[in-house]
Amino acid sequence: MNNSVTQLLFNYAPLILLFVVGWFFGARHERQHLAQLAISEKDLEHIIVSTERFYRPALVANSEGELVLGSVVIGQDYFKMVIARILSLFGKNLTTYETLLDRARREALVRMRTQAKAKGYNHIYGLRLEVSNINQLGSMVEAIAYGTAVVSTQNSKHR
Repeated sequence: MNNSVTQLLFNYAPLILLFVVGWFFGARHERQHLAQLAISEKDLEHIIVSTERFYRPALVANSEGELVLGSVVIGQDYFKMVIARILSLFGKNLTTYETLLDRARREALVRMRTQAKAKGYNHIYGLRLEVSNINQLGSMVEAIAYGTAVVSTQNSKHR
C-alpha cells in the first residue's frame, strides 16, 4: 500500500506543483494590479465624478462637455477559478469573483478619468458603469465606465 501512495504522489506531483506556482503568480499579479490601481486613483482623485444624470456643474465660460469612457477586460487566473467552482458547491462567498469585479470596475474608472485628464477636463457627471461576463466560465469580465466630461469651476473639495 505504501508503494501505491508513493506512485500516486509521484504521478500527481507535477500537477500539484503547477497549481501552486500558478496560484502564487496569479495572486502576485492581482496584488500588483490592486496596488497600481490605488496609486492611479490617488493621482486622479482631483477629477470629480458624479452619477447624477441631470446635474450640471458650474462650467467655465465657452466650454462644452464631451463623452469620456474607460473600458477594460480582465480575466481571473484559472487556478482561483477552480477553487471558486469548488466553493460554489458549498454555497460559500466567492471572493474570487468579487475581486475580479472590483478590479474591473476600478480599472474602467481609472481609464475614464485618465481620458478626461488627457483632454483637460476636471469633472465628469452622468457616470454609468456596465459590467458584463464575456465567457461561459465567468472568469473574464468587461467593464465600461462612461460619462460627460466638462471643465468645471468647482473646487474638488466640494464633492
